[in-house]
Amino acid sequence: MQLTSRLHITIVLAGLVVGHASAGAPADAENWPQWRGPLANGVAPNANPPVTWSESSNVKWKIRIPGRGSATPVIWGNQVFVQTAVGTGAKSAAQPAEAPLPPPPPAEGKRGGPGGKKGFGGMSTGKPSEEHQFVLLSLDRGSGKVQWQKTLETVVPHEGHHPADGTYASASPVTDGKHVYAFFGSRGLHCCDLQGNMKWKKDLGQMRIKMGFGEGSSPALFEDKLIVNWDHESGAFIAVFDKTSGRELWRQSRDEETSWATPLVVVLDGKPQVVTSATRRVRSYELATGKLRWECTGMTANVIPTPVAGEGLVYAISGFRGNLLLAIRPGASGDVTGTEAIAWSYKKNTPYVPSPLLYEGRLHFLSNNNAVLTTCEAKTGQVLIDAARLAEVQSVYASPVGAAGRVYFVGRNGVTAVLKSGDTLEVMATNRLEEKFDASPALVGRELFLRGKEHLYCLAER
Repeated sequence: MQLTSRLHITIVLAGLVVGHASAGAPADAENWPQWRGPLANGVAPNANPPVTWSESSNVKWKIRIPGRGSATPVIWGNQVFVQTAVGTGAKSAAQPAEAPLPPPPPAEGKRGGPGGKKGFGGMSTGKPSEEHQFVLLSLDRGSGKVQWQKTLETVVPHEGHHPADGTYASASPVTDGKHVYAFFGSRGLHCCDLQGNMKWKKDLGQMRIKMGFGEGSSPALFEDKLIVNWDHESGAFIAVFDKTSGRELWRQSRDEETSWATPLVVVLDGKPQVVTSATRRVRSYELATGKLRWECTGMTANVIPTPVAGEGLVYAISGFRGNLLLAIRPGASGDVTGTEAIAWSYKKNTPYVPSPLLYEGRLHFLSNNNAVLTTCEAKTGQVLIDAARLAEVQSVYASPVGAAGRVYFVGRNGVTAVLKSGDTLEVMATNRLEEKFDASPALVGRELFLRGKEHLYCLAER
């Protein structure tokens, strides 16, 4: 299998390569270059983060992040990059909110949107009136000190977000060790060098998000290409850009409603493809041309979890108003619904917000936004852990991560369960911090980074 530039870290299983590709600089395996890590599946292959911590132990540093955001920090070398949206206090004349789209009828036993909030009324903050600065921060990894702070846009957002769960900075940046690409959705795609100098930016228009939940899909980076999935309620598309110049290479329209899943790049027989998970269809496009390669039946409503890949399969999953997990062989073409390209499927206890974790041949996922864990053998779908509750963890939006034979689940109530990676449930530690966590963790070296509602923690054994 040949690639035109070096893959710093890959998974190679049954002819399938999954990875974040770049050239030069330190190996991706020693960094956390995107929101799901160097392998795009939540795993840090060379990390050994702490097992226990509290507000008074194993906190290397803790700093307050200005504004609000649930973007996962990305780390390269000695730099930690964080996106946030900071209200300036400047007000514009408030405009009436756009009429919300009618919700689908409620499924039995399901109420509301993210987190099981009651009803759909008032799901959005309405039409915003406050100006916000959309900011990219670079922090010193050793101390947490701000190295630079770059305001990329200053604008009053055109629509709001879910008041309890959303932010204007929910998408995570991505870096290749030479530049960092900050994506703020309707506020644009921005390329900066590692000193914070703007190199280029792209305005992709304005999204109209279902029920005003807010934006959230992150870009993907592979070799010299940036991929943006733009699923919303009016004119969905997927587009690929040259990372050096920002030039648009191709764009494909999509018959989709709002989804929040980040695209996944996999390489099969030397050919990269972009896999997207959405409500109407799961689709794969040729990265070079944008040609639709294969597709199959879609997921449930409000698709948020990002697919993962390994064991020769791609795993698409979602769990709002229904439950569905599909293990797909990505070598097929055309409509593969109901064919042998679907290696196995699972139809209960799948996640609404958090993405799954693929680690050591096992697929770990939660039920809805609850701390109820199911673990399957990734190759066959055999259930190893069947809907086991993680004690003390309450409500989970952050996606799980894995390293050093351990799996980490971070709850919104500040509690993290650390499990031993295996076929049975074995809790190694239960840790508590005084913060609310929605952002997914990042793991680098001996450090664990947790971005809370107000603070960013760097945890390491002291």
